[in-house]
Amino acid sequence: MKKFITFNIIAFLWLSSYTATSQQLPQFTQYMYNTISINPAYAGSRETLSMVGLHRSQWVGLRGGPTTQTISIHSPLRDKKIGLGMSIINDHLGYQNFLYVHGDFSYTIQVNAKTKLAFGVKAGFTSYSLDAALRQAEFSDPSVYGIKDRWAPNIGTGAYLHTNKWYLGLSAPRLLNTDYNKKGGYEALERVSYYFTGGYVFDMSKSVKFKPAFMVKATNGAPLSYDLTANLLFNEKLWLGAGYRFNESAGAFGALVDFQLSKQLRIGYTYEIPTSDIKPYADGTHEIILMFEVFKKIKRVRSPRYF
Repeated sequence: MKKFITFNIIAFLWLSSYTATSQQLPQFTQYMYNTISINPAYAGSRETLSMVGLHRSQWVGLRGGPTTQTISIHSPLRDKKIGLGMSIINDHLGYQNFLYVHGDFSYTIQVNAKTKLAFGVKAGFTSYSLDAALRQAEFSDPSVYGIKDRWAPNIGTGAYLHTNKWYLGLSAPRLLNTDYNKKGGYEALERVSYYFTGGYVFDMSKSVKFKPAFMVKATNGAPLSYDLTANLLFNEKLWLGAGYRFNESAGAFGALVDFQLSKQLRIGYTYEIPTSDIKPYADGTHEIILMFEVFKKIKRVRSPRYF
């Protein structure tokens, strides 16, 4: 019973924070470097083989708080018009586990000398399961709750308009509604979410650049969610920035630092503080990102990519 109470406290705080009963894709403070997880049209846009790994521990100190890991890889083909990618997201909330596995395809057209427009499709599946500890508890009798491990297919689409200075993206990574707990006493429901993203890079001086970015998320049955970030880049090596996420009932402040260790390797860290009702029960959120890109010695990327 103690485990059941703990689970429900976590679920209540989670739902209070997002004011929705639907299972949504995890959100990251450094969303602009993990765009392929929400927009398939991003595949191949960095003009090289790009791999990203990210770990997020949310509400540290709260037992059963959300933890998320994601791995993505994408690359353009030789003609640069077609991009292929794959993303895996492992999301753990309380005793619920969601695994998202998707493949991505994009096709890019040259709008003018500097602007490209890409269209993309995403296809894969979501796996839903419960921890063994929950199943072994007395209250988790499947005959009562009807909770079963399962997986379901899903598809998504997106568009991505960009130059080397700015970008705009519009996507819906999951177009099918799926209830993973049809017979249970609560919903584990995927709903259609729409993402609108954008950013711009300003040259402040020869050694300093300023990059604001935003993401607006609209989910059926949930309030609009907004992410705003602002970053400064020093000498093409060090990023320092801050972000704020909010909707009608919750929010969080974040500070981030990224360092370009080499042309191929980049590492970043973010610390986030919640401003919602969960703040008295948990510490902050930690997010670590690692990006590795492969460059050929003869043929390099034409211009630096800042997103």
